[in-house]
Parts: sequence; C-alpha cells; structure tokens
Amino acid sequence: MWWRFLKALRGGEHRLAPTTWIAATAAVVYAISPIDLIPELVLGPLGITDDLGVWSILALLVVREHDRWQAALKAP
Repeated sequence: MWWRFLKALRGGEHRLAPTTWIAATAAVVYAISPIDLIPELVLGPLGITDDLGVWSILALLVVREHDRWQAALKAP
C-alpha cells in the first residue's frame, strides 16, 4: 500500500498538508546542518537523540498523511 501512496503523491492524486512539508524541510535541514542542539562530538551516542526525535515526528506526520489518503480512497 505504501508504493501506491508514493505513486499517488508523485502523480498529484494526493497533496501533502503544509505542516508535513514544513516538517520534512525542517528535518532535512536540521539533519544536514552543522549546528546541533545536542552535539554528537560532545555527548557521543546521546547526541543522536535529538536527530531521532526530529525524524520520529516526521515519520508520524507521514503515517498521518498515509491514513488521510486511505480514508479518502474509502470515502464515497
């Protein structure tokens, strides 16, 4: 079902909510930026927790979008 969802996004059948776009952009920028709230160089593995938090929020938003898409398919 995920491949159909990605195809629907690519084909314009489903549009992502603006909050999902903002979160996705913020997650990518935060992941590649040299500035980090909890730096890995100082705190080691603990420094990855803020990155995991950002990606977890993004994952929840993507799952929400997938659920919205499925509900739209079932609607009459």
